[in-house]
Amino acid sequence: MKKRGVGMGCMWYGIGNTGLPNPAAAFVEVHQDGTVTVLAGCADLGQGSDTVLCQIVAEELGVDYEDVFITSADTAVTPEAGATSASRQTYISGNACKAAAKMAKETLLKVAAEILGTEISKVDIKEKRAFIVDSPENYITYTDIMAGLKARGMIALGSGYFNPSTSALDPQTMQGVPYAIYAFATHVTEVEVDTITGEVEVLKVVAAHDVGRGINKANIEGQIEGGCLMGTGYALTEKLEVKDGVMENPSFSKYLIHTAKDMPEIHPIIVEAPTESGPFGAKGVGEPALIPVAPSILNAIYDAVGVRFTELPVSPESIVAALNK
Repeated sequence: MKKRGVGMGCMWYGIGNTGLPNPAAAFVEVHQDGTVTVLAGCADLGQGSDTVLCQIVAEELGVDYEDVFITSADTAVTPEAGATSASRQTYISGNACKAAAKMAKETLLKVAAEILGTEISKVDIKEKRAFIVDSPENYITYTDIMAGLKARGMIALGSGYFNPSTSALDPQTMQGVPYAIYAFATHVTEVEVDTITGEVEVLKVVAAHDVGRGINKANIEGQIEGGCLMGTGYALTEKLEVKDGVMENPSFSKYLIHTAKDMPEIHPIIVEAPTESGPFGAKGVGEPALIPVAPSILNAIYDAVGVRFTELPVSPESIVAALNK
């Protein structure tokens, strides 16, 4: 007999290293043709940080994303950014890139204000135009700005760094400020359990994530979907067999991971609650996408068959054994 159940899993997750300094830095240069170079130490492992950092710089400088080029994680030329871990790079390197772009922008604004004959505080740059905020019809183009820089012998350069506001944990009380910001998520998962074979099929996942502000929503949805599939394997199939310190199932024929064919129906929900200290309000979503998956699956199995499992993975054999009890 096949039975269906629905379960929920909720999580909160601290962005960055726990109670430790974890800064990042970046350099930005605006070239005469209006293109921009970014140097950032952040390593893009496929999560899309290069894209996000370029978007942040483009937004700050008022240029197109396609005009921004990044060199990342090259220890010969890029500044320190720390590890790509703890879901920290959008928040920390993003802030560093934004600060570097802001410094370069100050030079652009100074020249633009002189050309427009007004004060620097009254000028802004968007969509490749510098304009007077109170009368946006009075503007000059990025080409005009760069010509003004060249005539004055000026170069638009910026450097920036960011270190989140944290404090070490007291070794006795464990009190402190371990993280500057937190991410939050709730997953609701529907499963179908075969009570004869013990097989569990994950049918549908609704995954709501507070990301602060979504810099690149396609990237966020991809990370949520990847986390859901990874968490499904963690919950149901991935068991590391170790004996005398030696792994006994080192191949994918014995250590079973889920593939695209096992992907359930996933509905990502991006919840935007901008955080004041993030770049344009952004947080991070890397590991939070994984954390609620297994708890929601286990709760769904319990809802389906009335048995509570407290060890992972939940194998078909363990379900059949529990039901036979």
